[in-house]
Amino acid sequence: MWRNPSHPDRPLHAIVQPPGPGLFTAIRDALSGDGPAVLPLQPGHEHQALQALRPTHAGGEPRPGGEGVPADVAVVIATSGSTGAPKGVQLSATALRASASASLNRIGAAEGDRWLCCLPVSHVSGLQVLVRALLSGSEPIIHPSFDVRAVLTSGAHHVSLVPTQLHRLVETGADLSVFRTILLGGAAPRAGLVERAVELGARVFTTYGMSETCGGCVYDGRPLYDVDLKIGEDGLIRIAGPVLFSGYRFAGRSAFDGDWFVTSDLGELHEGRLRVLGRADDVVNTGGEKVVAAVVSAVLGTHPEVADVAVAGLPDPEWGEAVTAFVVPADPAAPPTLAELRAYCRDRLPAHAAPRDLRLLPRLPLLPNGKTDLVRLRTGT
Repeated sequence: MWRNPSHPDRPLHAIVQPPGPGLFTAIRDALSGDGPAVLPLQPGHEHQALQALRPTHAGGEPRPGGEGVPADVAVVIATSGSTGAPKGVQLSATALRASASASLNRIGAAEGDRWLCCLPVSHVSGLQVLVRALLSGSEPIIHPSFDVRAVLTSGAHHVSLVPTQLHRLVETGADLSVFRTILLGGAAPRAGLVERAVELGARVFTTYGMSETCGGCVYDGRPLYDVDLKIGEDGLIRIAGPVLFSGYRFAGRSAFDGDWFVTSDLGELHEGRLRVLGRADDVVNTGGEKVVAAVVSAVLGTHPEVADVAVAGLPDPEWGEAVTAFVVPADPAAPPTLAELRAYCRDRLPAHAAPRDLRLLPRLPLLPNGKTDLVRLRTGT
């Protein structure tokens, strides 16, 4: 057992296994200080993270060239790596507990309430389900994957989902009041999804956050306890508070401006309520105009013939980038046309934001954390 070494570095053990009691125990020991720091990795997706993040151990065996982490780091989360080599987000036990405690208080969870984990623990959303269970004094219910029937019959009081998972539950028409709380994060829900869930009895909190903030730190637009928000002159959301990460592995506090973590997301604040506009790197520069892809996607998502949609900019010789809609039709036999979608957008957005290209897909490609894989969309792989 690792316990308070005098050396400033703490061993970092990569755990490559599906969610289960063993992983829960390792995370519990990492937070208490009775074990090494943990790098949870999803089986089949571990190679790139092991090479980039160089843990001291993997699978219980020492790794040559591995390096420890600062003594206060309990967990390292590997980013998705969708735009390059994954970064390691270093999270302290103090930050993880602050986030989980604020979340439990916001939703009014009771001591002993049980949490269902049906998200990968290699992502912060799944990890925080386990931390909330620890603070609740209960054993988490852990599913190795998402299964609609198993989720609905789990007996859990609270669950954390991504929009794709909630959509699948809603499609069954099941009674969603079986859960006291559904935390919904990882991506913006498409128009109408939350309302449909509420009609089925769900109590939903939409959350905003990322690995660097120990997961969701803004619920329904309002920051959790002790979390501060502001928008910089560049339009980027900045976050401060006890939920912030300790820095990136091998890159330190490169994303900080003083005590403020500078996100990659554009946002607006109105009377203390945050509206997330989209990622700054998803801004499409078309014909000299800037278009926030997420705003266009949100509008297209309300079209009755669109079941799912993502928007991105693709290279174009005339416009620089063409606003491109990747659409899953509600009825594959009668998909919407580009002209229809352009007309729909022109009634709701500036003319330059209307899509100039339409790609019809049977489904959107997803990353393991449930977010749309924009790299695959852009490259067509």
